[in-house]
Amino acid sequence: MNVLLGIEGSDESMRTLRSTIERTSEVGDELTVAVVEKPEAKRSQAEMCEQAKTLLEEAGVDAELTTLEGDPGSALVELAERGEFDQLVIGGGTQSPMGKIRLGPITEFVLLNAPTTVKLVR
Repeated sequence: MNVLLGIEGSDESMRTLRSTIERTSEVGDELTVAVVEKPEAKRSQAEMCEQAKTLLEEAGVDAELTTLEGDPGSALVELAERGEFDQLVIGGGTQSPMGKIRLGPITEFVLLNAPTTVKLVR
């Protein structure tokens, strides 16, 4: 399977990155990691690239690593449209006090506009 993973500087993205690398090493997916810029995130785009590179090397996973500029949701959807990806993986979603999932604007945009299957890792 050809998988596109979209991450930004949040803890959710780190969990999603680790989970996707683990799956990739188990089943042998082709993986592209796209790091988007989100100014209010805990980690910068450069920090996320370094952490992704380190985790990929430690797991022995050969993956393409790219950075995307502009609006994060739009940039991920555009990359998914240009590539031949079977799945787009993103992290996101928090639980409301009533137990319902709440989606952030980037996650919601990607879920509604991606041209391929989207896997949401919570």
